[in-house]
Amino acid sequence: MENNHQSKEASDRSALISDDGKNCKSIVCQRCRSKVLCPGMASLAEKELFLPSMRKKSSLSAPEASVDGDTLTAHWFVDDMFTFENVGFTNDVGRIKYLICADCEIGPIGWHCLDDKKCFYVAVDRVDHV
Repeated sequence: MENNHQSKEASDRSALISDDGKNCKSIVCQRCRSKVLCPGMASLAEKELFLPSMRKKSSLSAPEASVDGDTLTAHWFVDDMFTFENVGFTNDVGRIKYLICADCEIGPIGWHCLDDKKCFYVAVDRVDHV
């Protein structure tokens, strides 16, 4: 049963990727539909990252003893912050800045480590594709 779920996910994702390995649809906020990335601007990357549960920006940077969230592995990778159409960043949380929707401030939709200025990840499951 697990394999059926994984193969369905893989086939669903293949509809999101162009022949050159880039996103073939616009990537938008699930909540307000604001455009995060235009088609052809990001490539699919498999990287295991922990993202706190989705909520408003003000509660994302508050330190908590234990943070609810998800470990996600499928992300849209972007190497330049100016590639984004509409994205915001939280205050530093350790060496991490979380990516949020710049319009409605819901997130995190992605992850950026301050140690690497050219790596921005947007979780496939935290955005919509239109």
